[in-house]
Amino acid sequence: MKNSAPTLAAGLLIFSALVVGTRFNAPTQRGATANDSMVFGSRETVGATGNGRVVLPQNQVITPAGRQVELPKMRPQALALSPDGKWLVTAGKTHDLVVIDPQNGTVLQKIALPSEKSLPGDGKPESTDAPVSSHILQPDAEGQLSFTGLVFSPDGTRIYLSNVNGSIKVFSVDGGKISGLFSIALPDANAPRRKKEIPAGLALSLDGKRLYVALNLSNALLEMDAASGKILRRFEVGALPYDVVLTGRKAYVSNWGGRRPDAKSTTGPAGRGTLVRVDKRYIASEGSVSVVDLETGQVTKEILAGKHASALALSPDGRHLVVANAGDDTLSVLDTRLDKIVETIPLRDTDGLFGASPDALTFAPSGDVLFAALGGRNAVAQIAFRAGRSRVRGLIPTGWFPGAVVCDAPRQSLYVANIKGFGSGLPPAPGAPVKFNSHQYFGTLSLIPLPNEVDLQHFTQVVRWNARQNVIQAALLPARKGQAPRPVPERVGEPSVFKHVVYVIKENRTYDQVFGDIKEGNGDPSLCIFGENVTPNQHKMVREFALLDNTYCSGILSADGHQWADSGITTDYMERSFAGFPRSYPDGMDENDIDAMAYSPGGFIWDNVLKHGKTLRDYGEFTIDEVGWKDPKRKPAPKFLDYYRDFVDNTGLTKIGSRPAIESLRPYIKTDTVGWNMSVPDVLRAARFIEELKKYEETGNFPNFIIICLPNDHTSGTSLGSPTPAAQVADNDLAFGRIVEAISHSKFWKDTCIFAIEDDPQSGWDHVSGYRTTAYCISPYTKRGVTVGTQYNTTSILRTMEQILGLPPMNQFDASATPMFDCFIDQSNVKPFDAVPNLVPLDQMNPSPAAILDKVLREDALVSATLNFLEVDKAPEDILNRIIWRSVKGSQVPYPEWAISMVEEDEE
Repeated sequence: MKNSAPTLAAGLLIFSALVVGTRFNAPTQRGATANDSMVFGSRETVGATGNGRVVLPQNQVITPAGRQVELPKMRPQALALSPDGKWLVTAGKTHDLVVIDPQNGTVLQKIALPSEKSLPGDGKPESTDAPVSSHILQPDAEGQLSFTGLVFSPDGTRIYLSNVNGSIKVFSVDGGKISGLFSIALPDANAPRRKKEIPAGLALSLDGKRLYVALNLSNALLEMDAASGKILRRFEVGALPYDVVLTGRKAYVSNWGGRRPDAKSTTGPAGRGTLVRVDKRYIASEGSVSVVDLETGQVTKEILAGKHASALALSPDGRHLVVANAGDDTLSVLDTRLDKIVETIPLRDTDGLFGASPDALTFAPSGDVLFAALGGRNAVAQIAFRAGRSRVRGLIPTGWFPGAVVCDAPRQSLYVANIKGFGSGLPPAPGAPVKFNSHQYFGTLSLIPLPNEVDLQHFTQVVRWNARQNVIQAALLPARKGQAPRPVPERVGEPSVFKHVVYVIKENRTYDQVFGDIKEGNGDPSLCIFGENVTPNQHKMVREFALLDNTYCSGILSADGHQWADSGITTDYMERSFAGFPRSYPDGMDENDIDAMAYSPGGFIWDNVLKHGKTLRDYGEFTIDEVGWKDPKRKPAPKFLDYYRDFVDNTGLTKIGSRPAIESLRPYIKTDTVGWNMSVPDVLRAARFIEELKKYEETGNFPNFIIICLPNDHTSGTSLGSPTPAAQVADNDLAFGRIVEAISHSKFWKDTCIFAIEDDPQSGWDHVSGYRTTAYCISPYTKRGVTVGTQYNTTSILRTMEQILGLPPMNQFDASATPMFDCFIDQSNVKPFDAVPNLVPLDQMNPSPAAILDKVLREDALVSATLNFLEVDKAPEDILNRIIWRSVKGSQVPYPEWAISMVEEDEE
């Protein structure tokens, strides 16, 4: 095996001439304008700007090449071209199989699920030791959901699609029409907390008679009769099998989670009670390929590859198998005669930072060109393939997070499925209102003519510019000696005036919902529901310090929002999990959804803090609550008023505690507070922090990095037994105000900076962008009484905290972020912040539905009672948003319909 450094330095020589220091002239894509947002201090807003250009909420811009096929309401994750080249089909987070004419991009058909019927056959397996499938179509309320797995039969008459809800969907291709045929229900999985199997990659034998299915939950490969659905054989493979390819008498299976753990392995949860091998940070640490001899029926070998081994591509001559290692930003090349790795192809840029995320592969029929979709770079890498001497020739710009790629040699074209497509909402249409809701999934396909050498070099520059490669290079410049301390040092390692950073993560509000009533900012008062009468402290903060009115969440819900908030990136596994979250909903605060596969190999912010010798304290983030009555025999479980009165009256009847969701956090969490649990008031969380702050004042050892989870602005709708939405937001506001007050009156105020942001915007309404949110920068060096319109996002806060604490970037996204220089001045003003009383009673409870006279509001209360607020994001967000709107505005004020979610809710 030949080892390569994890950068493109050796393979992509054309890059070396493109960047000198931090000077980089922005190339323009033909027909596109210069990328003016890619400089510090930009005031550009997130969203479509016209001419095919979209500004994303995590520092990047997309200017995709070729023709864009728009797929509203969809996240396309799988793609297949018919053998005759007539049909291009795609599926993913949608209810349909979508059929496209690859010649012109016209959407020809949207085919609903196959009708419910039994498969032909007797339902008995041909091997005596194989499990039996029921062969009955299972109800599929969530629609056509797929990690991956979409193939045509060799003769082009059938299409097979993996559905993560435990089945294979089968379609017929007959002349000019594709139709749904039937559904093959797979055997139940053997996972502790889920029965439905999760099929992933699919492969068919050359004669089309045998179908091979990667069983992602059961860690197995299934061989089936393609016509009848009978199970023929089952092979035990590695952890989380993802893709499968056939060559000769062998099947190769990529294992997302690597080898199965053994007794000596350090393990971490991987969803549904399963385990994977992890490193000392408790982040998944392997990927592998299982080799199955189909003649003997034996698994003959398991080959270690890179982390998150996912997509597979077999060279046309069958000699080499390429594995996409999304967690290492590399490709592994296996010699299929030797079954060993003979080359590792690096796909990071020259900076060496994690985040390229190769997640899909395809060969040109000639075999000398390989294409790799780079989800994190919004690009496809074109690779001159020659095992042992492969090199990256250049990059082709795509839509947001490409996740599938097909080469059409006769048309000299490349087809790419962009999972996140255009991102938030819909591109502007003449005469129509712009839709900004962050859950309005809008995937795309890019139909790209294969570029010549000149175009490829131009495209490469476009991709690098869109990814802010110049900013990344600047972020890695070495510290200079003799620099005076400043609030945010220009380079990592240069001194800061701050010794302590406090990071508050709140839950699920947009800017307009809270600050739309502030005339100094870019707000829409008609959309404001939690204005100054509900959030007086937050309004006071942004008036006394800085109002940030152009800051965005990088995530859209808690599962990816907390990954962005704590890691500054999401993985390929996380992005594909939007297909119904079949393995986990990895928000970090639900015992059943802890998932080491979702965590970035680049690490969390606390890993970065500890690695570089800084001290840490965690108040609730990535913890599991342990709450209830102190008397275990007392029933029923306490509700909000029980916890609130116990806290106010100090009666000691309830217990409040937590344990780590990630084992590496155990020494650093405060165990008598909680993260997610909206029955526990935020003012109690604040009190627990303030109690310990006073102890730190006595000892003088206030940690360098404090992280606080403050979630109750999420609200519990209008359900009986919960506070009103306004009361829960007021609780959050008062708690936040008390935390800031306590720090600003402490001995640590002079060298402490407080940052806060929502983890996600909860599918909320905002007149600028569904990603826009409330954010806070509070310190003695923060500018006072100004509005800062610089474009920031979640990664900007992470980057700023890293600059202050002397921490290098964790990945390409925090490295490319704009530090919040514009929020600070060099002169200190130590005037403290004084919290103000709440204007809405914190124990203002939702009334009984029977006591509500308004029919619509009464119905809202009844619906709220059916929603799950005990677990994170289990309440459908569009329903909850409407309830919240009417709880404040009343039933007669029309809901802003352009904020309606265009997709089905992500429920399990």
